Parts: sequence; C-alpha cells; structure tokens
Amino acid sequence: MVMQQEFLGFDSLNHLTSILLRYKTEEIFLVTGKNSFVISGAEKLLKPFLNRYSTVRFQYNEPNPKIEDVKHGLEIYKGQNPDVIIAVGGGSVIDTAKLINFFGTNNVKAEEWLSAKNLQVKKGIPLIALPTTSGSGSEATHFAVLYIGKEKYSVEDETMLPDSAIIDPIFTMNLPPYITACSGMDALSQAIESYWNIYSTEESKILAARAIKLVASNIVNAVNNPTAYNRVAMSEGAHFAGKAIRVTRTTAVHAISYPITSYFGIPHGHACGLILPGMVDYIAGVTENDLMDTRGTKYIIRTLKEIALLLGEDNYKNTSKRIRRLMKEIGLETNFNLLGIKSKEDIEKIITHGFNPQRVKNNPRKLNKMALRWLLNKDLL
Repeated sequence: MVMQQEFLGFDSLNHLTSILLRYKTEEIFLVTGKNSFVISGAEKLLKPFLNRYSTVRFQYNEPNPKIEDVKHGLEIYKGQNPDVIIAVGGGSVIDTAKLINFFGTNNVKAEEWLSAKNLQVKKGIPLIALPTTSGSGSEATHFAVLYIGKEKYSVEDETMLPDSAIIDPIFTMNLPPYITACSGMDALSQAIESYWNIYSTEESKILAARAIKLVASNIVNAVNNPTAYNRVAMSEGAHFAGKAIRVTRTTAVHAISYPITSYFGIPHGHACGLILPGMVDYIAGVTENDLMDTRGTKYIIRTLKEIALLLGEDNYKNTSKRIRRLMKEIGLETNFNLLGIKSKEDIEKIITHGFNPQRVKNNPRKLNKMALRWLLNKDLL
C-alpha cells in the first residue's frame, strides 16, 4: 500500500515549507476552488509560501468533478512543467487535482481509462492536499469521482493517493453553516458505511469508529456554534472517515446519493443524509436469505448496535430517528417534496441512475431495485 505523509491540527500548514523543500520544488501547479480559496483564508495564508515559487493556478468552479473541467485543467497542466501539485479546497477540488495528475502523467484519456483493463500506470508528480472542508476525506483516498454528463464514475489507482495531506482546521474556521452541515454528513455517512461494510477490517473499524464519534459529537455545535475545538474534531473525523473508506469503499448510501445530486441539485452530503436513516432500518431487517456479509446476521446486528452507541443512542432500533434528529438540528431538510423529489417518476429516476449492482455489492444486506423502490417511496409518501 502506498504510504502518505499526514499532518493534522492547527499550524500544520507550517509543514508545507519542508515538504516543498524535500521535493526540490521550483514550479507549482495550484488547483483551487473559486470562492473557497478566498473564504477559507487559504489565499492569504498560502501567499508567503507560494511567493517563493513560480506558481500556475487552475481554478475549479463546479460542485462536482466534471470531465470537461478536468480536460481544461489538463490543457493548462500540460503547458507547464511543474514539480508539485497543490490542491486547496473541498473534495471536488482535490479529486480534480488527482485526476489531472493521473491522466496528465499517464497520457490517457478518461474515457479510455474507464473502459480499458490492465493498463500500466506511472506515479504522478508529488501531490499535496489541503482540505478546506471537513467532509470528503479525499486527501486520504486513492480514488476520485468523475462525472460524464450526469453519470458518476470512479477513477481508482494506488498512485492517486496524495503524497502529503495537511489537515489544518484554520481553513474551515469560516465555513458557512450549510456547507459545514453537508460536508459533515458526508463524513458521517462514509464512516457508518465503512463500519458496516462487508469488507471492513479491524483497522478500518477503528478508524470509522473514531470518525463516527468525532463527527456525531461535534457536528451540531460546528454548524450552530463553531469553535476551534469542534473545528479540529470535525477535521479529524472527516480525515479518519476518508482513511476508513480507503480500505472498504462506501456502500449503497453513496451510490444512491449521486443521482439525487445530479438530477435534483441537492449537495452530496445532504443527499447522503437523506438516504442514511432509511438504509439503517433496511439493514436492520437483514435475514439469512438476503445476507451479504459472511460473518452472519448476528454480526450485522451487533455492528448496528455498536454504531448506535457511537452515535450516543442506546437502542439500535432508534438509530434512524437519531440521524433524522441530527439532520434537523443542523438545518438539513429531510422532506423529499420540499427538496424537489415529488413523484414516483422522480423516485424511478433515482433508482435508474443510482442502482448499480457493482456499487451496492458491499452492502451488508442485499439490495435490489424492488427493495430500493420501497425504501425511497417510504420517505416520499
């Protein structure tokens, strides 16, 4: 497994100097968001570091990594000869930097990579990730989301893991409440999905447990009464969730969330929060006939009980209520109708584009279209 150098906590940005010196940096390719780069304070904070080097900036403006924007970034990247890529932003920005580095180094088109098999790949130039949100954990993973039209794809290779991750909560201190809520729910969903994943290991469950506890205990105050303390906790929680899904990947909650974002414009973390409570109840009904985890139904129920306790809930049967209550406390709407999902036709659109057997095969309880239709219509009606 590719190793990563990581720095967590306030003032961890100061490690950037030694990192750039180690890579003998002369020219930097900087990937940022538009608003987040300014609002987070990153533009001001990074200026003393970047002034020492020749820096070319690619500004990524979309909420999700789109193939057109990745291609645009690649054109700029190929016109330079950078020694290092620095990605400063949320998950979409970091994913975009990963994709530019990967496709730029290997000189392969995204469409070709998605359909090809057994291609030989080379490691890209050093990539340094500085997240400005506490959600995606992209700085800790070796895969990236890529949208072609409204369809979501995943590009994955061990070489895509950022070489260095600087998780400095200073970048999250000015996060707006809604973005804090959405990114936090993304992290919580990733951690829970990793914990119940059929490919979970002792290592991944330790990471996921830490993430669940940190996020669940701090997200309400981080949204409504942000302090240095809860910003640190959320940054750590998101990073640990990213490390957990690096081992296991996510499960059905994330798979179903993507078309909710693509077709109804609901931000990714918010979309995950809409699906998570119903999926908890669905998995709690697991039987021997639809069991996906070889460790057995008793193991799954025990896992759900452990998740409940990590969320501060004594009875696992109340976990879905606990998550919905959490959503309300952080201001995330849970009514499908009010979010623009108003009909059974809308539900069918989500099912058509959100149900992929490959993306739900690591769910602890088998999920088919009929079960998904029941689950979604239950929340719609």
